[in-house]
Amino acid sequence: MITRTSIAILFLWALLALFGDMINLTPNEVNLESILAPMGDGSVFGYDDLGRPVFDRLVVGAKTSFVVAVCVVGISLLVGTVVGTISAWIGGWLDHVIVCLIDVFLAFPGILLAIVLAGILGPGIENVIVALSVVGWVGYARLARAQTLSLREREHIQAATLLGVRPHVIMWRHVIPLISAPLIVEASFGVAGVVVAEAGLSFLGLGVQPPAASWGSMIRDGIGYLLVSPHLVIVPSVALALVVLSVNLLGDRLRDLLDIHTN
Repeated sequence: MITRTSIAILFLWALLALFGDMINLTPNEVNLESILAPMGDGSVFGYDDLGRPVFDRLVVGAKTSFVVAVCVVGISLLVGTVVGTISAWIGGWLDHVIVCLIDVFLAFPGILLAIVLAGILGPGIENVIVALSVVGWVGYARLARAQTLSLREREHIQAATLLGVRPHVIMWRHVIPLISAPLIVEASFGVAGVVVAEAGLSFLGLGVQPPAASWGSMIRDGIGYLLVSPHLVIVPSVALALVVLSVNLLGDRLRDLLDIHTN
């Protein structure tokens, strides 16, 4: 039941993100007569402090978080997997340098590094993706390296090496498929982290800029009206919490299905 609910929530999130533009939305239309109108008063989720429909901005915010999550997780997964597998396969000084680089990144909280990078690069969804990707690849590289090290000495890998199969072919045909399961699980949890990080950066003013909508910026704009119009904070907060909770629950289920054990 929980898994089906999580899938339904994530499906709705993706549906709104991908096809929300087909709905007749007016997220930036200012209506002075509807300023701070409550839920159900002409709009299912009411209006904000500028008279803009909260539902329309919620859909746009869903697209923002979805695009950032897919791009960041995709880039981080690709870069981290390539760097981790090559590091473990080649070894030597290259592996030592990459391990030291990973340790440097892990020595600092990822969100703090993302805030610093976003502050340097400037606000905007493209810079948010870059900042979070620069921070996010480390976890995938560390996992891919550890998994590759455990597979490098297996009999079928050794046999392929002795037969003269090229290293990149071995990694693509024999190593990557075997390490894909834990990486997929890691990526599923990474989606939740990226969604929260994007909302946090937007809340701080380092994400998407007005009039573009983000769940984080919606929460920030609604805090000043929390006592008179709590729906401005409750609606995007609930949407954010549901998506993150659903991703984590689905990640737990996926880990059990793929029989991935963690220490």
